Order: sequence, then C-alpha cells, then structure tokens
Amino acid sequence: MQFDPQGVAPDDLSHAGSVVDKAIEYMMDQKIAPISVASALLGGALGLLARTMDDRAIAGVLRNALMSVESGELREMRDQLPGGSQAL
Repeated sequence: MQFDPQGVAPDDLSHAGSVVDKAIEYMMDQKIAPISVASALLGGALGLLARTMDDRAIAGVLRNALMSVESGELREMRDQLPGGSQAL
C-alpha cells in the first residue's frame, strides 16, 4: 500500500472499497438493519485506525468525514439513490 504525503489515495483503495461494498450487500441481504451495519463498520474502521495511526491523524480523518457531511456531499450521494433518501 503506497501512501502519498500529499494525501492522494492509496493504490488499493478501490479494491478495499469493493470488498466493503460486498460486505454491506451481504449484511443487507441478511436483513441486518442499516444502522447496525453502519455502526459495525464504523467501529471496525475506528479500531483499525487506532491500531495504525496516532490520535492526531485519526482526528484528521474524522474531520474530513465531518466536512463531507457538512458540505452536503453525502446528501448528494443519498439523493442519487433510486427513491432518494427513502432508499435507506
């Protein structure tokens, strides 16, 4: 995995994203509630970050996520789903 100091995504990010998408699809097919799926993924991600990054770096990742929410980026993604925000 190659990290760029300028913040460019690592080469294997697309592959990791595909694996996570399949895991989400599987859990949804198992009728696991979306909030439970999201909470489990978030908890796992935070645990991985805690094992591999210092607190300052983790805070930066979380700030970037919050900025995505506040800027409307996630709302735009939700609105693109079939049925809009009702899809979840």
